[in-house]
Amino acid sequence: MKRLLLITTLLATIGSVSAQDNKVEFTRFQLSDSVYMLKGAGGNVGISTGVDGLYIIDDQIKPVTSQLLDAIKEISDAPIRFVINTHYHGDHTGGNETIGGEGAVIISHDNIRNRMNTEQVNIFLGNTTPPYPAQALPVLTFNDQMSLHLNGESATAYYVANGHTDGDSIIHFPVSNVIHMGDMHFNGLYPFVDLDAGGSIQGMIAAADLGLSLANESTHIIPGHGPLATMEDLKSYRAYLAKATANVQKLIDQGMDLQQAIAAEPTKEWDESLGKTWITPAQFVTFIYNSLKGIHHYTPPPVDAATAK
Repeated sequence: MKRLLLITTLLATIGSVSAQDNKVEFTRFQLSDSVYMLKGAGGNVGISTGVDGLYIIDDQIKPVTSQLLDAIKEISDAPIRFVINTHYHGDHTGGNETIGGEGAVIISHDNIRNRMNTEQVNIFLGNTTPPYPAQALPVLTFNDQMSLHLNGESATAYYVANGHTDGDSIIHFPVSNVIHMGDMHFNGLYPFVDLDAGGSIQGMIAAADLGLSLANESTHIIPGHGPLATMEDLKSYRAYLAKATANVQKLIDQGMDLQQAIAAEPTKEWDESLGKTWITPAQFVTFIYNSLKGIHHYTPPPVDAATAK
């Protein structure tokens, strides 16, 4: 069932779900006096609201934009002043066109605007994404980090190179003690490392390290996908990413090719709990193998391996 839900979201992301046919159940979590998390159909949304107005982090998939806006209005009916995109994928930028068209300032890393402004070919997803319309594009970009000084705290977006893609950022709310990891953190499932968009397993591990350096035992961590997380969840995530990477490196050092590495099952200890939701073990090993070999695109594993346990 979980795999079906994620595949449905993925299809919507790449444009195969054309209409907002079904009611989306949004779940709201209040994390501090001013910061909230919304779960719906797509990447988890962060919200800051207070005396200075309302801004959000990511805006889910395009077909559910009106439902997302209704869910946000249950928290605050103030207009959305800013949208921070953690990266360019459509399950995190789908509301940009509508929200940007209504006057919100869209913010992102430089590479996100570059990708959204040009055609993107993705081997893993098997699709080509045309340039986004002008109203959906970020109009304020940064190359390292930036801060918004609103609602009683300075929330800072930190760029982490070549993680989930080549344009991902995590956002830290120090007063609220909240970190939005975007798709640098998939909580409870294997992560999607978008090699076709400049991603790498090394960058994913570096992002987890940055998140942990900003966190403490009381920090609320918003993952890109999955349930609200704690510092311990992020530690466990970082640990298995690092161990899986070390396992694959040993196989590379033994001279194994990708097919042989997949057959050796270097992620076997996590496959049952993490590899049955969306990303398969064979795909996860491929992300790691190609990252370590410096192969900057996805190479599909053999069909039998891709569907293996």
